Amino acid sequence: MAEKDNDLPRDARVVQSLLKSMGVEKYEPRVIHQFLELWYRYVVDVSTDAQVYSEHAGKAAIDCDDVKLAVQSKVNFTFSQPPPREVLLELARSRNKIPLPKTISGPGIPLPPEQDTLISPNYQLAIPRRQSAQAMEEAEEDERSDANPSQEQKTDVPQSTPRRVSFPLSKHPK
Repeated sequence: MAEKDNDLPRDARVVQSLLKSMGVEKYEPRVIHQFLELWYRYVVDVSTDAQVYSEHAGKAAIDCDDVKLAVQSKVNFTFSQPPPREVLLELARSRNKIPLPKTISGPGIPLPPEQDTLISPNYQLAIPRRQSAQAMEEAEEDERSDANPSQEQKTDVPQSTPRRVSFPLSKHPK
C-alpha cells in the first residue's frame, strides 16, 4: 500500500490523509477522484469570481479581499443555513394548534371519487345521428331547387345532432 500511496499525486494524498484523519478507513478508490473533482471545481469557481471582482474594481491583479469576497458570495448563495431552532419550534407550535380534520369515511381505505379514478370512462366519441334516406333525398332536392336559399329556409332542414358515447376500459385477458 505504501508504494501505491507514493504513486498518487500530492492532492490525492492530501484527500487520503483527510479521510484518515476523519476515521474513514475503507472507501472506494474513486472517492478520492470525486473529492478532487469537487475541490478543483470549487477552486476554479472561486478564482473566476475573484477575477471578476478584481476587474470590476479596476485592479491589475487579484488580491486577498477579492478571494474573500468570492468565497463569501459562494457561501451565501450556494449553501443555505437552516433557520434557528426557536423559529422552527414556533412554526411547529402554530401549525400543531390546528386540529386534523375528522375522518368522514368508515373503516377501510378511503378511495377518491369515481371521476378521479382511472377506472372511469376516459374518452368519449361524438357520433352524429343518421337521417333517414328519404329525409336526405328531400334535403338534397331542396338545395338543388333553391340556388340562393335564405337563412329561414336553411334552419328548416333537420340538423344532425351528435350524441356522446362512452366506452369503459376493460381488463385484457393475459
